[in-house]
Amino acid sequence: MTPLLRTSGLMVRYGPVEAVRGIDFEIGEGEIVAFLGANGAGKSSTLNALVGLVPVHSGTVEFLGRDITHDPAETLAPAGLTLVPEGRRVFNTLSVAENLRMGAYGIREKAAVAEAWDRVYDLFPILAERRGQFAGTLSGGQQQMLAIGRAMMSGPKLLLLDEPSLGLAPLIVEQVFELLVRLRGAGVTLGVVEQNVARSLQIADRGYVLSGGRIVGQGSAAELATSEALSGAYLDG
Repeated sequence: MTPLLRTSGLMVRYGPVEAVRGIDFEIGEGEIVAFLGANGAGKSSTLNALVGLVPVHSGTVEFLGRDITHDPAETLAPAGLTLVPEGRRVFNTLSVAENLRMGAYGIREKAAVAEAWDRVYDLFPILAERRGQFAGTLSGGQQQMLAIGRAMMSGPKLLLLDEPSLGLAPLIVEQVFELLVRLRGAGVTLGVVEQNVARSLQIADRGYVLSGGRIVGQGSAAELATSEALSGAYLDG
């Protein structure tokens, strides 16, 4: 079966600094795949390269069997590849509904937009209740729900999340991970960068361990839970 997404020799550079050093990985349809490693390992740069937010220096990215290596970022969300960025980055001075509508910018059919509203409000009833409220007045957990909801408005086939639990209270962290499982159950494939390693491996099917911009370990969640490559990546980081 052709993977939903595949990279070959993916390299990302910032001037002379090699942030991602020629990595190969795949994400299959219906999976939750975790990307693990210490800060500075290249995880966020990898996600940003996949969605065109940083240029790919060399290598290739294929999505749905098509080369998207140098496709403009604004074309990828409508094509089904969406990123929830680190730090949520909601538009504080726009309402909840206005933030969500931004996520559907690539959808032209009114019926499809209406379906997107229903889908997101069904996932996040609190957003429906607060649709007229300014996003900047929401709690951190509600802002994370809004950021995920905004990404879901485009109907992604593959949803990438960068540190979805960052800065959230433990109870809200649990809600976020439960939500990720629900999203997979709704047919969304997930790629997750997350510092909460133990919780990530509880919900993930597989994972990749990055260190110094390279993949130093990979395997099932159960294999990685006892992997020396995983513990070494954090000690080295």
